[in-house]
Amino acid sequence: MLKAAIYARFSTDLQNDRSIDDQIELCRTFAAKENLTPVAVFEDRAQSGSTIIGRNGIAKLMRAAQDGQYCVLVVEALDRLSRDQEDLAHLWKRLSFLGIEIRAVHEGTADAVQVGIRGLLGTLYLADLANKVRRGMQGVVRDGRHAGGKAYGYRPVPGRPGALEIVDEEAAIVQRIFNEYLAGKTPREIASGLNNDGIDPPRGKQWVASTINGNRSRHYGILINELYAGRLIWNRVRMVKDPDTGRRVSRPNPPEEWNRENVPQLAIIDNKIFDAVQARKTARSCEYPAKQRKAKRLLSGLLKCQKCGGGISIKDRDNGRIRIHCSTRKESGSCDNKKIYYLDQIETAVLSGLQEHLESPELLAEFVETYQKERIRLAADKQKAHLKLENDLARTQRSIDRIWAEYEDELIDMKLAGPKLRSLNDDKEAIELRLAAMEPEPNVISLHPTAVKRYRQYVTNLSKAFDDGISPDNEEAASAIRDLVQKIAVGHDSSGQLTLSVHGRLAALTDAPKLYPNMMISASGCPA
Repeated sequence: MLKAAIYARFSTDLQNDRSIDDQIELCRTFAAKENLTPVAVFEDRAQSGSTIIGRNGIAKLMRAAQDGQYCVLVVEALDRLSRDQEDLAHLWKRLSFLGIEIRAVHEGTADAVQVGIRGLLGTLYLADLANKVRRGMQGVVRDGRHAGGKAYGYRPVPGRPGALEIVDEEAAIVQRIFNEYLAGKTPREIASGLNNDGIDPPRGKQWVASTINGNRSRHYGILINELYAGRLIWNRVRMVKDPDTGRRVSRPNPPEEWNRENVPQLAIIDNKIFDAVQARKTARSCEYPAKQRKAKRLLSGLLKCQKCGGGISIKDRDNGRIRIHCSTRKESGSCDNKKIYYLDQIETAVLSGLQEHLESPELLAEFVETYQKERIRLAADKQKAHLKLENDLARTQRSIDRIWAEYEDELIDMKLAGPKLRSLNDDKEAIELRLAAMEPEPNVISLHPTAVKRYRQYVTNLSKAFDDGISPDNEEAASAIRDLVQKIAVGHDSSGQLTLSVHGRLAALTDAPKLYPNMMISASGCPA
């Protein structure tokens, strides 16, 4: 009699645990009829058939197969092994390679055709089951009930599946968060205040900014949760299984696929306050990241090492004066800039240089005109040279075609046509090589007529900041500087003297920053 192994599985802990015993007993009866001797039993309790990852019973079954402990595997049906096409085919292929048959009580001996059909049916069953579950959850949402997940400020109502009620203590915290954000506080500041007051967070040990700010693509987070405004949203994300790990992974759905239902009884925040918070979040998301964060110093984030382009960080203090150095050298040692600079000296030099330029903003008009003329001239020269080569190529090709036509019409002998054709083909190849080697024609970036006007506005803002007095904690001055300055390269000359190079934003000088968001104008002239 052949040695056999028995495998049994049931899907969820909601099913009867006796299902395993019933399957094993059915397989034992079948094995006796088939003259098989069961020598091992493997099982997976409350394990989905959508994947074989994480199923200890399957893992032990395969190890026993490799050790040659059995030569026939008995199951109630092939879907007990897996409902996934790939996994079922994988198990059958590996067991077949080891010379092991799979015999199902209701389906007989498995072969390639049966494995393919049963795998397809199993996959369709899982897809159909998922659709039915989603349909049921949609009905729950239509009834104004919650379809799953936990929301801070609410708790489930006992005996009423999907029903929620407001928790007054947590609702007060939600109102505080919205009011503080609308008053100008950042999510970090709000989280810090809640932690200092000893208020328990939704999960974990401390409040963090991401809990408050949330994720806009997934619509998670306190500030963007529409449930607080009395609108229940479902189908924001979908769950898919990673084929490599077997774990469920959430993927955001497009907003047009979301389901919304009004639940005014669950509103914690007034609609006007909620809409005002969303408007403020949208406005902040459109700012440059450097402007969203509060700069600790006037030039924070703008200083870069002239040698490696890395950032500049604080090293220490010398009698109260902040000393800075290259961050790249500090972190990795890959930059050879050992120089240490005084921050106040750099700030003074930069501000002095900016003030000097502010005295004659009309110089920008001259720059714009010169820039335009030079770019147009370079483009014209390139275009002229390119056009000449294209004309030469066309003329050479016409000569080749003409000689070849004369030869075909027997107007010229090959002894004469051959050398001419070889010479013309050599010329043609030379021209094509020169065309291929030519640099592409430069794009002429046309500065808009409002460039000077826009620049003057930025200059006016910075001039006002100078008039009011520049100080390290002057946020208005820092903002005005960032409107005009993209970075400041810090270095030194051969004698060790400080050198600075200020680079400005071209986007600030144009009326179409979306067209040329990364183009910059480099300028130096802030002497130490």
